[in-house]
Amino acid sequence: MTKAAVASDNDSLNGAFLNEYNSQANIQKYARGTAGYGISYLLEHDYGDLYLEVLDKHIPKTRLRSGIRLWEFGCGGGMNLIRLVSLMDRREIAWECAYGTDFSEPMIEAAKREAQECLTAAQNAKVRFCVGRNESLIKDLTKGTGISERTLLKTFDVMVGVNTIRYNHRLMNEQECVGDIFSLLRDGGICITIDMNNKFPAFRSRLRERRQPDDRAYYLPSLEEYARPFSSAGFEILKKQNFCWVPHSAGHGLTTVMTTLTPVLSAFAPSRAMRSLVVSRKSQNIAT
Repeated sequence: MTKAAVASDNDSLNGAFLNEYNSQANIQKYARGTAGYGISYLLEHDYGDLYLEVLDKHIPKTRLRSGIRLWEFGCGGGMNLIRLVSLMDRREIAWECAYGTDFSEPMIEAAKREAQECLTAAQNAKVRFCVGRNESLIKDLTKGTGISERTLLKTFDVMVGVNTIRYNHRLMNEQECVGDIFSLLRDGGICITIDMNNKFPAFRSRLRERRQPDDRAYYLPSLEEYARPFSSAGFEILKKQNFCWVPHSAGHGLTTVMTTLTPVLSAFAPSRAMRSLVVSRKSQNIAT
């Protein structure tokens, strides 16, 4: 495919994604009051437990005491970041600031409203949501906040992306996204990505990809593909696995059923779990 053809395809895909995630129906999927019970459960348990494990094992204790710097790329309506900072406060983990970026302006506005409703004034003073594309994180945050690039580089301890980096694979600009993440993280900084597992048989995107194998709009990367750009950029891969059997959109009943079945499903079919997880660390030259 020529560069011109790739650019044309990417423009079409960008337009489709923008229309999809600017719609009110999709915004409601990423807001606390209207999202499924399943995602609320995961943020408090599976995802929340993972974040705490990463902080405990891989972030220096001095940073946990003085205050870590967070960034969620592709933050949508802000649920994940808001829950994470609330969880850290409950666990008395100090944090200096938390940024959330998303390419959809309506999503960012929804995230700002969510923060005002859910967080205290003191917490809101340290949280900032800005419009920013995954493939141009540094440029877009610099433009949106007025903070210089020099001030941002090598200052973040943890960066998180949930259900977002697959779009960079579809647009074939995942290396640009990961390159900016590498530049933003301090030595020893951690990036956590959670996204759809292409081996889980029932995702709508997966079913559409099988019917239309040449349509990149429905492409789901493999676990190896999710990890590859991080390895190429110089990250150490700390964890690479499939996990989680609870759909984000699940109600209370389905969540209960799937959490009950999780030990059995994980034992007999771990590669078929719903999510692909990659935890990466930037080469570190700091004492822990």
